[in-house]
Amino acid sequence: MIARKRLRLAGRYAVLLSVTVVMVGPLLWQLFIALKGQNESVYGNGSFSVPTHPTLHNFAAVMKRIPVWTYLKNSFTVVGMSIASNLVLATTGGYMLSRPGWRGAKAVFLVLVISMMFPFESIMISLFIDIRDLSLIDKLTGVWLPGVVGAFNVLIMRAAFAAVPDEVEEAAVLDGAGEWRRFTRVFLPSARGAMLVVAITTFIGAWDDFLWPFIVLRSDHSFTLTLGLARLQSTSFGFDERTVMAGSIISVIPVLILFIATQRWFYKGVEAGAVKM
Repeated sequence: MIARKRLRLAGRYAVLLSVTVVMVGPLLWQLFIALKGQNESVYGNGSFSVPTHPTLHNFAAVMKRIPVWTYLKNSFTVVGMSIASNLVLATTGGYMLSRPGWRGAKAVFLVLVISMMFPFESIMISLFIDIRDLSLIDKLTGVWLPGVVGAFNVLIMRAAFAAVPDEVEEAAVLDGAGEWRRFTRVFLPSARGAMLVVAITTFIGAWDDFLWPFIVLRSDHSFTLTLGLARLQSTSFGFDERTVMAGSIISVIPVLILFIATQRWFYKGVEAGAVKM
């Protein structure tokens, strides 16, 4: 029995180690190449070796070749608008869907689930026509508008609100709390973890998005960071793997900082939102 337990434990650690290598390996590979000098190999077996003489020259080259700070400002603008709109609309929409006694709730829920089955590419052309008709081409508002609220975020908040015990709401009703007060004083504090999940997933989705900004934005001063970093691979700058990898590391840093700072609440929110999903 002891041998079996040890074997199972070793198997679990082996699986976890394999997953860690698969997930973290590419990021380390990018970091190693970004820190290498011009005389160090970036191809073959030497590409994954630790830099013998680490340098930040490649990061400085990124700053010189493209206006990184402008791209960062544009990305944070889109991310900020996306998080704000998703939090407001997902919480209010999720609250309404979690409330019993009104007709059409099941139909709306079904529509949200069905909408998640269609890939973005299937509606991309119609969205572009709408954005063009609204004169939002080459504007950050045009990048933000299609993601003003996500169906999955609404469902997360619905599950979080549905997990609030009925006794808590009944006690608030007995205390004379109206609908709005129950929503702000009872339900929102109980769903902080789910709201954090919505904020983090929205941040990552808006930050990493490349295809839609590539379609909507035209001028260089409007580019988001992911779109602007693609210029590092253009022939006008010359293709340098070290510089490209340094740019990719720059784009990953904000996501890593956010996740590391909020991972404890993130996992609690995922568990709470999955109770009645």
